[in-house]
Parts: sequence; structure tokens; C-alpha cells
Amino acid sequence: HEAAQRAGVMGTKNALKKQIQKTHTRCRRCGRTSFHIQKKVCAGCGYPSARLRSYNWSKKMIRRKTRGTGRMRYEKDLPRKFKNGFREQTQAPARKKKTTA
Repeated sequence: HEAAQRAGVMGTKNALKKQIQKTHTRCRRCGRTSFHIQKKVCAGCGYPSARLRSYNWSKKMIRRKTRGTGRMRYEKDLPRKFKNGFREQTQAPARKKKTTA
């Protein structure tokens, strides 16, 4: 290590310190390594802001994060529930059997 440093391969100790130091860590909300430790703000999603960080100059980023890209645990059932009129704790009306002639 010291031989490499004397040869000028490594550079200064300052340069090595910059490589070791961490400016960003994992974000609670988006899970990316974008949470700035000193600023306490995520560069990816804008946490702790209530609104999700998004800008119109980055259409591709919006496309990646928009509705329908995750599990949609609530929303995926909505079309079926809407079709049935959001009925709850009732039995579905009996379907008429087709008569064969």
C-alpha cells in the first residue's frame, strides 16, 4: 500500500479519503442509495417531503415511478369492484341458467 503511494499510483491521502467517505445512504421510502446524510433529503424521491419528487424534464423517470409499476395492492381490484357496484357483505345475485333447445 505504502509502496504504491510512494510511486504516485494512489495519489494523496485526501483523494483516498474522498473515495471512502459516504455522502448518500439507503432511503426509507424508495430504497435507493440516494438519501444525502448531511442534507437529510433523498435525491431520488425527495423524502422526507410528502410529495414524490418528479420533474417534467425527465419523462423516463416519471414512466418508471408512476402508477401501475408496483404491486398496486389496492388498485388492481378496483375495476372488478366498480363493475359490481362496490357491493359489500352481500351475496351476488343468482345468474340465470341458459336453456338448451
